[in-house]
Amino acid sequence: MTMTVHVDIVSAEKEIFSGLAEMIFAPAELGEVGISPRHAPFITRLSPGEVRVKVSEKEYYPFFISGGILEVQPHLVTVLADFAIRAKDIDEAAAIEAKTKAEEVLANKSGQIEYETAKTQLVQAIMQLRTLDRLRKRGE
Repeated sequence: MTMTVHVDIVSAEKEIFSGLAEMIFAPAELGEVGISPRHAPFITRLSPGEVRVKVSEKEYYPFFISGGILEVQPHLVTVLADFAIRAKDIDEAAAIEAKTKAEEVLANKSGQIEYETAKTQLVQAIMQLRTLDRLRKRGE
């Protein structure tokens, strides 16, 4: 019998996923973490990137998150994301446009606040595109 853990992925706007999983992979601030059922409790910040929920040996659900908090309990994993979306729902054209605009702002070296915002937007756009690329490479 395969052990599972309950996973909730929630954004500021809505619940994105709620269900059982065999394993969860997330982009923690210091590197990717893998969480299995009965994992020791911890909390960490998440970087922009892909969260993968493995529900069975052959089935994964990929999501893009813009960052947030990961809370792990032995029987519950919660991803509290600023923004989250299923990888298959990412708007590639919008991500490419956001990346281009952010690169233009960074090239112009505008005011410090605008520069920091552009850096954040660039990272998020690049991570969305990487998430889409991984989704396609897995053939989903």
